Amino acid sequence: MPARAPARDRLLQAAAELFYRDGVAATGIDTITAHAGVAKMSLYNNFSSKADLVKAYLEGRCAEWDQVREERLAAARTPRERVLAVFDSYVDHAHLAYAWGFRGCGLLNAAAELPVGDPGRRTVAAQKEEVERLFSLYLSQMRPGEEAAVASLAEHLSFLLEGAMARAGLEGHDERLKSARRIAVSLLDAF
Repeated sequence: MPARAPARDRLLQAAAELFYRDGVAATGIDTITAHAGVAKMSLYNNFSSKADLVKAYLEGRCAEWDQVREERLAAARTPRERVLAVFDSYVDHAHLAYAWGFRGCGLLNAAAELPVGDPGRRTVAAQKEEVERLFSLYLSQMRPGEEAAVASLAEHLSFLLEGAMARAGLEGHDERLKSARRIAVSLLDAF
């Protein structure tokens, strides 16, 4: 018989599913502990509060995306391919959530429920800034010394990707992300 996962891991897995599927505010501590199969005290032995669990959930989502992105980037050989790999990583990450019903970006969904100034919102903002930074990095490799053009297109691509993710979440599938990638190809062709 395989060993049972530690309570912290079970709590994080339950939170990941429930926060993504049902929302942060709609998911109570009792629901999380029941879904994880642990006592309520186990939650407080591992997390100081629900807010601490939410923070760990958001950090886990970022780490998941980092891994998916790195796998895509490992296969990309040119700066153009690296830009497109970022788009592809969003599609790949979306597929990880399909078992729970695709609802778009788990980071943005959670951030929308958090109050201004909440540390979780900073975690989400940092991931979105990282996407734009990566676009800037790869575009600057394509057009060195053209900072204004690079910054403009990096911002454009970032908005395109995040907007597509929002629409994909509303529609419940990844077609908008695939469409955004095709638009990105045309923007890169014109760059």
